[in-house]
Amino acid sequence: MLTMAAACTDNSGPHLSSSFSKFIRCCRSSTPYTKNVKNCSKICPQDEIWSQIRQEAESDMKQDPLLSDLYRCAILSHSSLEGALSNYLALKLRTDYVSSDALAAAFHKALLEDAEIGRAVREDLAAVRERDPACLSYVHCFLNFKGFLACQAYRLAHKFWIDGRTAAALLIQSRVSEVFAVDIHPGAEIGSGLVIDHATGVVVGETAVIGDGVTILHNVTLGGTGKAGGDRHPKIGDGVLIGAGAKVLGNIVVRRNARIGAGAVVLKEVPEGATAVGNPARIVGSR
Repeated sequence: MLTMAAACTDNSGPHLSSSFSKFIRCCRSSTPYTKNVKNCSKICPQDEIWSQIRQEAESDMKQDPLLSDLYRCAILSHSSLEGALSNYLALKLRTDYVSSDALAAAFHKALLEDAEIGRAVREDLAAVRERDPACLSYVHCFLNFKGFLACQAYRLAHKFWIDGRTAAALLIQSRVSEVFAVDIHPGAEIGSGLVIDHATGVVVGETAVIGDGVTILHNVTLGGTGKAGGDRHPKIGDGVLIGAGAKVLGNIVVRRNARIGAGAVVLKEVPEGATAVGNPARIVGSR
């Protein structure tokens, strides 16, 4: 069995300096859910979020030496967020038959091949830091928030899925379900700036689509009704909030900035800016 110390070696390599270690969004977003950048077309000179994570790790280590080994291995031994994320997820998701080294290499390759994943990771971090009052820092989110980690594992599994590596994608889905209690099918399409708060019991079906800046609380299901095949899961617009225990079922649309109340069972379209509550859900207001 591999130990944590085995993951302290940074496999990002010097070739990352021209692609990912300089990748950060340096322009301001026009969207309300994050102050960080979206649609930045140029490579920016510094990765500000990764720099902040490292600074927070060093500060936490000074305050509590108990964290020193974790922070050195998980954060400070890596030159890029991509290298750190690949290794940390690999340690979480390894099995007796699939080593952390093999997983880390596969994850890192996927991040190198698709810069959009790195962009989404940073927007997710920024979104959690802004919208979750329990989040103390970026490094706190990166290491401890299973909703964030489950989402990043999904993003890598989705890359495998669209590349035709369906068996590997489904393996990652299974391990994420076991480790984080979150079940997101790798075929789903999810935008950036996602917050999955608490995360336990979240289920997202294969043909679901989730827009940008969405917040999902625990025990939420975006599922099918069991009466249809093919495109059978919900489409969630930008800026939607889905409360704890809500079920959104079938190929229906929840339009942008809508709110779904806790425990609601949504079977019909929800208009833009509307609030839906109850079982079956009814519209009680709009904003």
